[in-house]
Amino acid sequence: MKAVLMTAAGSPEVLQVQDVPNPAVPVGNTELLVRLVAAGLNPIDTKLRSRGTFYSDRLPSILGCDGAGIVEAVGAGVQRFRPGDEVYFCYGGLGAHQGNYAEYTVVDERFVARKPASISFAEAAAAPLVLITAWEALYERGRLEPGERVLIHAGAGGVGHVAIQLAKLKGASVSTTVGSQEKANFVKQLGADHTILYKKTDFVQAVLDWTNGEGVDLAFDTVGGETFHKTFPAVRVYGDIVTILEPDANTVWKTARLRNLRIGLELMLTPALLGLEESLQHHAEILEQSATWIDEGKLKIHVGHKFPLEEAAKAHQLLETGSVTGKIVLLIRDE
Repeated sequence: MKAVLMTAAGSPEVLQVQDVPNPAVPVGNTELLVRLVAAGLNPIDTKLRSRGTFYSDRLPSILGCDGAGIVEAVGAGVQRFRPGDEVYFCYGGLGAHQGNYAEYTVVDERFVARKPASISFAEAAAAPLVLITAWEALYERGRLEPGERVLIHAGAGGVGHVAIQLAKLKGASVSTTVGSQEKANFVKQLGADHTILYKKTDFVQAVLDWTNGEGVDLAFDTVGGETFHKTFPAVRVYGDIVTILEPDANTVWKTARLRNLRIGLELMLTPALLGLEESLQHHAEILEQSATWIDEGKLKIHVGHKFPLEEAAKAHQLLETGSVTGKIVLLIRDE
């Protein structure tokens, strides 16, 4: 099969398309052989490519956590799927198990969900990691409740545009930061109640004005760096802030402590890195519920750019600009 191999840590040019052996066809277990149609790109892909995977002794490696495709063969123990079924999932791509920048992969049925019938394979491949991240951050780390007010940073981004919709599905009011009027128009279409052009406006003051000086119940930081601690005064006393980035060593915690904020750290890769099978199954359950909402028209996945598998390096270059609306996808074969 053709696959994009990461031959060393470095610039996007280390990604090279090569012919590699097909993965073994499952025989006596609960695994599926999936013929991949599309793979989603995420910032973790570019970070692993530039600095090395979590298993640097296993190069070359195939990146790509997100995949969507068609079941080609099943192991004898498989109960939920059969050849021809369309699936999507977030599994592999961290340096141990093969990722999804390839024509085929093998994944346990427990970690797979049925692809939403109403969307393309490209849209399905764009969805898993950001859906799981936003779901866990808002619903589990942040304990979001109906009627609460939420601030979501970078609402037009991959995680952000999904987080807006999940917050609205919970019955929350959403304020979000964006970098342009075009992106403000985009997030309004997703249901955002309040948009902040952060390059022109002090987002903290804008949030306080929106909440009559109280601050939001929950802030979701998808940007990191200074944005994390600058958000503290925009959160109400005894409120929550959840970040998907590691807090900077220079983080100033005084305001968070004074306001008794509850700090949530969200890393959806934890189950894969620690081998937590029940949590990986929970991820598949999140994708199953999300598929229902997608097919009901309640949740949309925006694909901003598509590249053929052979142009994975170009896709990485674009993702690293940090200005993409929605998601970037690699098309492995015609849909």
